[in-house]
Amino acid sequence: MKKFTCNSKIRLRDFTDLTYPQGSFAFASLLRRGDVRVNGIKTRSDVMLRDGDEVTYYTTAAEEDKPFADIVYKDEDILVADKYSGVSSEGLFCALKDVAPCPVHRLDRNTCGLIVLARDEESAEILKAAFRDRKVSKVYLCFAKNCFSAKSGTLTGYLVKDGQRSLVRVRHTPCAGALKIVTEYEVLKEYGDYALVRVILHTGRTHQIRAHLASIGCPVLGDEKYGDSALNAKYHARRQILVSKSITLNAGGKLSRLDGRTFESRFSPVLPKS
Repeated sequence: MKKFTCNSKIRLRDFTDLTYPQGSFAFASLLRRGDVRVNGIKTRSDVMLRDGDEVTYYTTAAEEDKPFADIVYKDEDILVADKYSGVSSEGLFCALKDVAPCPVHRLDRNTCGLIVLARDEESAEILKAAFRDRKVSKVYLCFAKNCFSAKSGTLTGYLVKDGQRSLVRVRHTPCAGALKIVTEYEVLKEYGDYALVRVILHTGRTHQIRAHLASIGCPVLGDEKYGDSALNAKYHARRQILVSKSITLNAGGKLSRLDGRTFESRFSPVLPKS
């Protein structure tokens, strides 16, 4: 049992992500079991907390010991972590705040693989500029619905955020408020109605891979937001099968010693056990 006091108005999920890493990693299970209490009352939903609310989590021993990431690389300036699926970026940042307090970019909760954190503000600013200026190469692997009209290609689209529904939409022509996105893909292997696909991001936008592949009729397998529900059900996939597989740094400055260095995740796309 772990108990915390809220000091602002915030949703329970966000409070958990920022406060209690192991609770963040097990959040969905805790809610399903009714093992979160707010002011002594069980809750099974992502309620809004208020200043002074007391939140208690009844995590199991297994949940307390659940791994959240492997450390791939660490030096005096940066840390590269290999994040597990189901772990939020915010929960990861909370868990690693004592060794790498400066987040640089993020991954969706159900996307596993490599994520880079900085150990000081100067390194963080250098890395953020490198990501923004497309000097960092990011390669992903996924399983996607096998409806590709070509085995490889570079997709260009325009992404519009829908904040109320927490999703994005991809348009094929420019429009007001849209951000240009460029996504390169290659079908590596076909398995009938799904395929193993390598994706290279030339821009890094919210849900870019998931939404862009879905926009051409080839959604990521297991994606419950943009995906094919029948295909997901067929393979018992409840999380997007998407891996941040490799990152090659070219940041310059005091991180120039790492220019050209590629880090690789140990994860690969795997179908869930039925």
